[in-house]
Amino acid sequence: MTRARRLTVLGAAAALAGSMVAIPAAAGSAAPPRPDAARGRATAAPEKSPVAVGYGGAVSSVDPDASAAGISVLRKGGNAVDAAVATAAALGVTEPYSAGIGGGGYFVYYQARSHSIRTLDGRETAPRTAGKDLFLENGTPLPFDQAVTSGLGVGTPGTPATWDTALRTWGSRSLGQMLGPARKLAADGFTVDATFRQQTADNEARFRDFPATAGLFLPGGKLPAVGSTMKNPDLARTYGELAHKGIGALYDGAVGRDIVRTVQKPPVRPGSTRRVRPGKLTAGDLRAYRTLSQAPTHTRYRGLDVYGMAPSSSGGTTVAEALNILEKSDLSRLSEQQYLHRYLEASRIAFADRGRWVGDPAQENVPTKGLTSQRFADSRACLIRDDKALTSPLAPGDPRHPKPCGSAGKAAPTTYEGPNTTHLTVADKWGNVVAYTLTIEQTGGSGIVVPGRGFLLNNELTDFSFAPADPAVHDPNLPGPGKRPRSSMSPTIVLRHGRPVVALGSPGGATIITTVLQTLVNHLDRGMPLADAIAAPRASQRNAAQTDLEPALWNSPLRTQLEALGHAFKPNPEIGAATGVQRLPDGRWLAAAEKVRRGGGSAMVVHPE
Repeated sequence: MTRARRLTVLGAAAALAGSMVAIPAAAGSAAPPRPDAARGRATAAPEKSPVAVGYGGAVSSVDPDASAAGISVLRKGGNAVDAAVATAAALGVTEPYSAGIGGGGYFVYYQARSHSIRTLDGRETAPRTAGKDLFLENGTPLPFDQAVTSGLGVGTPGTPATWDTALRTWGSRSLGQMLGPARKLAADGFTVDATFRQQTADNEARFRDFPATAGLFLPGGKLPAVGSTMKNPDLARTYGELAHKGIGALYDGAVGRDIVRTVQKPPVRPGSTRRVRPGKLTAGDLRAYRTLSQAPTHTRYRGLDVYGMAPSSSGGTTVAEALNILEKSDLSRLSEQQYLHRYLEASRIAFADRGRWVGDPAQENVPTKGLTSQRFADSRACLIRDDKALTSPLAPGDPRHPKPCGSAGKAAPTTYEGPNTTHLTVADKWGNVVAYTLTIEQTGGSGIVVPGRGFLLNNELTDFSFAPADPAVHDPNLPGPGKRPRSSMSPTIVLRHGRPVVALGSPGGATIITTVLQTLVNHLDRGMPLADAIAAPRASQRNAAQTDLEPALWNSPLRTQLEALGHAFKPNPEIGAATGVQRLPDGRWLAAAEKVRRGGGSAMVVHPE
């Protein structure tokens, strides 16, 4: 399974016994079998492969247990939406630091019957009492780590509502049925790998300051051992409550009351020196939450139709703008250096415009059509020179009134976003496709487990700007009552003549956008097979002074060649962790995931070749 592991917050330590049971592996065993309580015998964990080809449908995620849950649903006649929910619920068990019912996400769906794309915005929302000063104390922004580990950063979760809405609108199974595989997985347990252990270690100090969190993820007061089996009976029971009572148990019931109590009075360990600020979330905020059904973003690229997630996510608009900038460049004929230069400059420009214009459209005037128009992209593309890199922070353009090489105000730097999240991609035998990205924001979210419930709360509100990066530049991403923080999640589906070509997405904070963009260009322009396009070394330029480079590019002559044009770089051990599915010309599905990044992903098909 794959997990980001970036946030390390220091704090006091205390050994606490836990409710998540760790069963040690036998000496010398790599992956002990999980007990199958229903059948009374042991079952081995699913094998993990980054590529699978076959018929009947496909699932690609970061984790083999989760992919297997989705495949099981497809094999029993469920559709892509059913399988996506089952996969996501399983990821809440095996990827608890990345996603779960304490978070939110974006759901993009291709319906084969109508040849149309639909989307759901399941982003978390700020409390209705939140103002622009949410993260200010005495006029000064809070330190980021203090905002993360607090009730203040917790938004109203959108994931359960997303699952319920998707199933009721397009699914063929009930939420209770689709929670079944995840309930069993939580009860039986999953096998701990080195990445999960490391991720726990990175969060150990702050986890120890919350008895419920330490009890869940530090069983017996210790880090979980690689190869041990981790069980989460509390989450199994919570999933059971949602299965029997519906999502009202969370939005207007006992689970919700427990969430509100935890946010308003964070259950900190007695004697802890950590200051954990309470949040403002109320039962009324939970009752008022709704997913949003909205049109996708759309652009044409190389004769294909590219669909993504519209604001509150910035993913769809930013990927579309960058593709439009690149549309008039024949990237297939360029050298590797020329291609990377054009790609980086397109990303830089698109991020400059993202920062100025994209926020929650319910509270900001977001010119989505302008940002995704070819006319606006052409007015920005003229900034690119083949002999010299642009300088960041770059000033934005004005998509409402495009002017060749023009700008609209002062440049502002891109604000920070955590690198965590997870993504899954699903297709079924009828040709329906889902690209679904979901998150709790930082690795480990807020660090606060709801006592007795088995899941972490998000820190999604820290995706807001705490204060304007430049007081002279309007910031559309400041907090507000009921507002959705801007996201970079970029679930994307590409069609040719109304039929799916490829669908993909990635975790990675703001690098999600560049990961999806680079993977698309690698596949559509550079001719790489999807698995190779995902595995290729990445670079990420986000209107910053320095571009992130993975080791294969950092250690390449290409870096020197690009530096000669004025690019500046910094190393990044890994960027993103994409998954995708592709419809092959003969009707087979190809599922692809990471080969190495974050431990590698898991691609499966219903009927392998």
